[in-house]
Amino acid sequence: MDIINAALDFESKKLSLKTRDDRIRASLQLKSLILSLNEIYKKKKDPTLMDIMKRLTLLKRRAESRLKPRS
Repeated sequence: MDIINAALDFESKKLSLKTRDDRIRASLQLKSLILSLNEIYKKKKDPTLMDIMKRLTLLKRRAESRLKPRS
């Protein structure tokens, strides 16, 4: 369960997201973690995996919302 540990470690890290490059990297890494957790969830149907994916999705949305230009 290296993917679960990686997801929990990423979640516990404090994200600075100060530069655009940091936001892009965080978004891509979160996307890959969410997709790999989703593959595990499809097989096991464990509700804790769904909770982890939801929390990671919130972090991903926060990173991506700061990427979009404000009009």
